[in-house]
Amino acid sequence: MATSQLSDIIFRPSLHRCTIFRQCHPTSVFLTPKNTKTLKYGKKIKWVIYQSLVDKQSLEKSPTVDMKKLVEFLYEDLPHLFDDQGIDRTAYDDYVKYRDPITKHDSIDGYLFNIAMLKQLFRPDFQLHWAKQTGPYEITTRWTMVMKFVLLPWKPELIFTGTSVMGVNPKTNKFNSHVDCWDSIQNNDYFSLEGLVDVAIQLRIYKTPDLETPSYQILRRTAAYEVRKYDPFIVVETEADNLAGNSGFNDVAGYIFGKNATTEKIPMTTPVFTQAFDAEKSKVSIQIVLPSDKSLSSLPAPNKEGISLRKTEGGIAAALKFSGKPTDDVVRDKEKQLRSSLIRDGFKPQSGCMLARYNDPGRTWKFIMRNEVIIWLEDFKMDRVLAIFGVHILVPFTSKKQF
Repeated sequence: MATSQLSDIIFRPSLHRCTIFRQCHPTSVFLTPKNTKTLKYGKKIKWVIYQSLVDKQSLEKSPTVDMKKLVEFLYEDLPHLFDDQGIDRTAYDDYVKYRDPITKHDSIDGYLFNIAMLKQLFRPDFQLHWAKQTGPYEITTRWTMVMKFVLLPWKPELIFTGTSVMGVNPKTNKFNSHVDCWDSIQNNDYFSLEGLVDVAIQLRIYKTPDLETPSYQILRRTAAYEVRKYDPFIVVETEADNLAGNSGFNDVAGYIFGKNATTEKIPMTTPVFTQAFDAEKSKVSIQIVLPSDKSLSSLPAPNKEGISLRKTEGGIAAALKFSGKPTDDVVRDKEKQLRSSLIRDGFKPQSGCMLARYNDPGRTWKFIMRNEVIIWLEDFKMDRVLAIFGVHILVPFTSKKQF
């Protein structure tokens, strides 16, 4: 999956020093100073607040660290995390504390071994969204990692999004700690059974045909849904009777099979969309996405009344994946679940929704079918940073409380 530039959504924030709340690794004493306080936020989420990674007195005595330069270094270095070039080992102390919910290492050799193991087993695609200074000797990054487990015959795709808090040794100007927090779980402590279950769930079988799909980048994955940035795409569409129905499919399929003004045959893609444009689902269309190398000007005109071509401008959407036969009742229930989760997490879902069906129902077992309910979002931002009494607070999407 190609990484796109999200200049309007994911940006490089200005560097600043601030006190932050973070849903992260409260037992990471190697990052936490003496004046740390653990707070309860709701019933399930632990928060850690701290002033910096070092005692204030040491700031005056320690050498000056060019944190801006280190931030720029990470923008250049981290994209090579899993390619042949790899990261620059000289930027890390020999003694590096690494933690994620299911892995820990205490040396640069262990750190690099973990990277090499992931590279061999999962073929990771790492996407860096941003990096910024979040403490005197601390840099936080936000990322997406998409991995295929090549040892299993069906090669399941595992998706993780989250943040990494990287500590800097002021005496060496090198990184000496790295703590990962996943968006999909609440308990990011090592060893997290919740994290292990999250990995296991993603190993299940979904059958996705080897056909072109609309291009999108996964910005955030929670336990319930994914947030995606879709690139623009073109559809051929006609009126349908309901979200889970098939009426109109033969008409739009006929267009790509040559029933058009020039009898051109166009390659099949996946999924087939049905889209409801309002909450009452009074207007529904069925759509087939056309190949990305096509444009409205290059496509043949439909030769049947009621069929039209339309360019979807893309944007930010949330998707809930499920298997089984997508009946109308099932789809409505999944839409209700997704909309409720989005509102709970502070998003602004638009009216209507889309059903994405990836498989031929006559040739695919129900339990491996891939279906998705998709809802477009308004005013999405990767992280919501608010100021309260001069304190900057990083609010995760699992938060129910609005400030």
